[in-house]
Amino acid sequence: MLKTASALLLSVLAGSAGAQTFLSATLNNASENPPTVPTTSTGQPRPASFGTASFFIDSAQTFMTFTATIFNIDVTGSQTPDTNDNLGNAHIHAGPLVTPTTNGPVVWGFFGAPFNDNAPNDSSMTPFTTGVGGTFSGKWDLGEGNSTTLAAQLTNILAGRSYINFHTTQFTGGEIRGNIVAAVPEPETYALILGGLAIVAGVARRRARREDDPSST
Repeated sequence: MLKTASALLLSVLAGSAGAQTFLSATLNNASENPPTVPTTSTGQPRPASFGTASFFIDSAQTFMTFTATIFNIDVTGSQTPDTNDNLGNAHIHAGPLVTPTTNGPVVWGFFGAPFNDNAPNDSSMTPFTTGVGGTFSGKWDLGEGNSTTLAAQLTNILAGRSYINFHTTQFTGGEIRGNIVAAVPEPETYALILGGLAIVAGVARRRARREDDPSST
């Protein structure tokens, strides 16, 4: 009975975890099309900009959340004295013809224009307290999109035909970009699953002992 209960729970949990989708992106200058080489407004080199992003699509595919952290892009306009690195807009781009080396249309904006995280507004931006950059988060709900919807773009997103893009004063077409691809779930996800399995397995073990020993209470 214990083995059966444990196997059944593991199957259910695995199925539930498998229905959720984890994605990630690594953003850098080289991934832009064409690649970018950041400079100041006077033509002097400035530090390369880069970042990472993670995404989660729920099992019912009714929303997609994301968190992105970027470096060496001025997210407030006051982190550096120069204007070339000022963040202007940030979006997710997608389309049936998008590849790692081709561009696609904006399908959902979360900073600047267009801004589509508005039904409701779940966007958040936290600038670094020291240094240049910040962390962004948001939630793409079914009712949102830039002349499209999440439901319409899920096929492109799940097939690797989408990317996250941060646009600056110097590079209005995008300074750093990262293709959105499948990712392995965080260890915390597996910890929660295993924790639930251990609890239910313990209950099943105690129940089995009571059945084997009718005198036990």
